[in-house]
Amino acid sequence: MENSWATFGRDLHLDLTGPGGLRAALLRALRDAVRSGRLAPGTRLPSSRSLAADLGIARNTVADAYAELVAEGWLSARQGSGTRVAERLLPRATPEARRTRGPGAGPAGRADRPRFALTPGTPDVSAFPRTAWLAAARRALTAAPSEAFGYNTSHGRPELRTVLADYLARARGVRADPDRIIVCAGFLQGLALLSRALGTGRVAVESYGLDFHRAVLTRAGLHTVPLPVDERGARTDEPTALDDVGAALLTPAHQFPTGVPLHPDRRAAAINWARATGGFILEDDYDGEFRYDRKPVGALQGLDPEHVVYLGTASKSLAPALRLAWMVLPERLVDPVLALKATGEWQSGALDQLTLAEFLSSGAYDRHLRGMRLRYRRRRDQLVAALADHAPHVRVSGIAAGLHAVLELPPGTEDATLRAAHRQGLALQGLSRFRDPAAPPVSRDALVVAYGTPPDHSFAGAVDALLRALPPGE
Repeated sequence: MENSWATFGRDLHLDLTGPGGLRAALLRALRDAVRSGRLAPGTRLPSSRSLAADLGIARNTVADAYAELVAEGWLSARQGSGTRVAERLLPRATPEARRTRGPGAGPAGRADRPRFALTPGTPDVSAFPRTAWLAAARRALTAAPSEAFGYNTSHGRPELRTVLADYLARARGVRADPDRIIVCAGFLQGLALLSRALGTGRVAVESYGLDFHRAVLTRAGLHTVPLPVDERGARTDEPTALDDVGAALLTPAHQFPTGVPLHPDRRAAAINWARATGGFILEDDYDGEFRYDRKPVGALQGLDPEHVVYLGTASKSLAPALRLAWMVLPERLVDPVLALKATGEWQSGALDQLTLAEFLSSGAYDRHLRGMRLRYRRRRDQLVAALADHAPHVRVSGIAAGLHAVLELPPGTEDATLRAAHRQGLALQGLSRFRDPAAPPVSRDALVVAYGTPPDHSFAGAVDALLRALPPGE
């Protein structure tokens, strides 16, 4: 039986229209595909036999076209590696092109890109445990039931929810039943679902935090009320701080971005408020696994599982690209949130959930966290030592846990320091960037330095650039 077109190799779409016959049209189409960048340098082309069958033309026509393009330098051919698009230098952009392309728009914009990233939000993604994750994925796929390859459920895979319940109880002090855990495609999805489940009303948020978290709440019809933050965390102990709100979004283990844990008295005050009013505390435990100089701070949820929603994620401990997060819900929120998630919300991939379940149950997750704690602690110590030697006038805070530090600056110097950092090739953010615009003005100049973000090989260079950007001491 003859081979059909579907049995051949790589697919390649070419439009063979225009004057000059099939050979001329094929040459023109291949040149255009390479010139436009649709076929990138190094791309392997289909064999002459395969492409001829796909296009319905003679094999010799394709072979002759390939040979001509090799001679012209468009393609390269080597025994055993097939025909590929030739490697070539990209044309140098003119000054006018560089002005119009803008920063980061391609090769011409690379000079505008920061050399070092010290902005919070991601871990060192170069340290993702690829080998251990691949081994866990193989074991998970081998053991996966056939139904796992069908459509996913809103709840999340039972294998992952069961393992998460055990891990969170052991490592974070969370009181979790697998049926109360809902797996989400990232923290923001969980927050959006909760926002819609809460309905309209007022939600307290920390006066320093992330603007896109506040945006998620307001898009759901909620009104955010800033809660002052000081050296003891959010001011939940003020008599009127939580008046007329139905929920409070807090980062108790490691306030973002100031880096302080919520004081025990204020933890108790928050729980007492929730019990007295029937309100909910939304606990964002974004980096609770990373602590260095203090005993672990357990999750607030362990004090009252019926009034605290625990939100965790693999974004800081593993990688944001996994899109895996979880909520541990009070019983009265489980059905409303599941109903919302079942209306078409994006589901996390079942295979990644199964892999994470295997990664947790095998102990690989604990081993990875221990290794990353040592790595991040070395970086933190390197940063603190460099500041002590070269900028002793800059006080460092928020370093007992997490992946970032706060560098206190002389009054009125934050904007100038950020401009100096930009000239040094640093991506950096000031503390004012995270202040809720609705909060009362605070005279505090500082930098939020994410020592967990750069890979190991560039960290020393990032610290040197930071030191050059800091204002001099008096």
